[in-house]
Amino acid sequence: MTRQAGILDKGLVAALELAAETPWADLTLSAIARQAELDLSEFHGLAGKDELAAHADPYFDRAMSEEGVSSDESPRERLFDVIMLRFEAMEAFRPGLISLMKHRDRTPAQLLALPLARKRSADWALVSAGLDNRSGAPAGLKAVAIGYVIDKAERAWRRETSGDFALTMAALDKGLRDAEDRMEQLQRFTGWGKTRAGEHCR
Repeated sequence: MTRQAGILDKGLVAALELAAETPWADLTLSAIARQAELDLSEFHGLAGKDELAAHADPYFDRAMSEEGVSSDESPRERLFDVIMLRFEAMEAFRPGLISLMKHRDRTPAQLLALPLARKRSADWALVSAGLDNRSGAPAGLKAVAIGYVIDKAERAWRRETSGDFALTMAALDKGLRDAEDRMEQLQRFTGWGKTRAGEHCR
């Protein structure tokens, strides 16, 4: 891990801990540094509050690669499993993340950056599930579809109150099934799957 990545990780965790009690917008970088047990100077040129907020998605994306996936599962089941690892990792920081997300919802620059963050989360979900290839549909198209699914599941996660992930799992399952249906329609209309299969046989 690079020095910058380590500071971002520590700073984000500290900020989320503080945001459980203090609105994200009211946090100061000096308070975050104290919580992280870092000198304020270590953040200079590396991380401000905006950078810490942007680091939340890649930080929790890493949880998707913590466990292997079974080759016996369908692609949809593998994606479901790895994406749920992300939400399980987020749960320990729920109050702080909710505070961050509310702030993000009111911050145009962060909202504009969200689609790219979703695309990167989807890219890593596909990698973690062993689906970062051109089977089924173009990889870029799959990432866009999965990014949308992650976004919808996160909105459900924000509404959870019981801690059993019921809303999150239902939204994720529905989203992945819908995406699977759309990919199958794409194959029927474009012949993508047949074309790729034919190329492999040459």
